[in-house]
Amino acid sequence: MDEQDDRSRFEAVYRRTYEQILGYALRRCSSPEDAADVVAETYVVAWRRIAELPGGESGRLWLYGVARRVLANHRRSERRRLTRHAELTDEIAHFYPAPSHHGEHDGVAEAMDKLADSDRELLSLALWEGLDPGEIAVVLNCSRNAARIRLHRARKRFAKALGKTPLFASQPLIEKEAR
Repeated sequence: MDEQDDRSRFEAVYRRTYEQILGYALRRCSSPEDAADVVAETYVVAWRRIAELPGGESGRLWLYGVARRVLANHRRSERRRLTRHAELTDEIAHFYPAPSHHGEHDGVAEAMDKLADSDRELLSLALWEGLDPGEIAVVLNCSRNAARIRLHRARKRFAKALGKTPLFASQPLIEKEAR
């Protein structure tokens, strides 16, 4: 067979079996996204092995078998990922214990939560990672001047958000800046 015949055959099998294979995966996966991944990988295998794909009803059953093996691989990968995630979480907790959030730290965390993701990332790069505006510019793929301006604005928004937290709201702004 030539490539056009293979493509036509694959498309016909895909149209005839897609809903059934998708239903199979949806009933066995914990999320629609995982099911979509299993179905996509099933049809990738079918395309790669088009010469082995039986015709008619046998082809549908062959695809179920492929989907079953793809699903088994997906589950093994997910178990490994979850195991590694748990190991890394334990390791991080051991080497980098979470700071206790008492008093002032609650207000800081609350103020950080009020910021946009981009502002939190800028402040984190500057404070936690100790990067200067030039280094931040490289990370963000922008000019040094743009990084400086964004960082300045993020700090202003943080100060404003911090001033609105209950712990800091009653204190004058000068005292807050002296910290």
